[in-house]
Amino acid sequence: MSRPRTQNVTTDAGEARITWVPATTAPRLVLAVSHGAGGGIEARDLKALAAALPAHGVTVALVEQPWRVAGKKLAPAPKTLDTGWRGLWPALAAPGLPVVAGGRSAGARVACRTAAELGAAAVLALSFPLHPPGKPEKSRADELLGTGVPTLVVQGGNDPFGRPEEFPPGAYELAEVPYGDHGFAVPKKSGLTEAQAMEVLTGAVTGWLTSLG
Repeated sequence: MSRPRTQNVTTDAGEARITWVPATTAPRLVLAVSHGAGGGIEARDLKALAAALPAHGVTVALVEQPWRVAGKKLAPAPKTLDTGWRGLWPALAAPGLPVVAGGRSAGARVACRTAAELGAAAVLALSFPLHPPGKPEKSRADELLGTGVPTLVVQGGNDPFGRPEEFPPGAYELAEVPYGDHGFAVPKKSGLTEAQAMEVLTGAVTGWLTSLG
């Protein structure tokens, strides 16, 4: 993996941080991905993408929202998350390459809500929280369906926030990580290892990013 570098960015929501993992071949786009409400950029799916994509001409920007940089345990309201993401965007666009907005869980929602206004080339939604666990009536499908740009959802087969078969029809693509939970962990009895699950995820994302041109 190429040598990462960090960049602090001041936003209206506080100090945010980008960990850049540069493309190891001719860079053609930036994939900016943020964490969820319960963790940081050490999430297995974000680490897997940062390891796999640079060899395919993709610079990965791992984004830490201001609340994480400040060491807080709880994520703020969605509006504040959007403010932090907007404040980061000029830095993400600075390399002059198309930027694919992405994230996992709450970060995926932010990417979906702001993609059109920020001029994102596409959206990558990892573990999109379609609804709170056990409450399918509280759907957030409108955020996903309203991106206005090419969108890929990568969802665990056993995600309590929305299994793949629960997602409504729409102008987006969906890839499933079999047996995966909300963090893409897979049970041992599934016969699938974590490494194999991450290969499914990175393969789907790599193929989709290639299809974008």
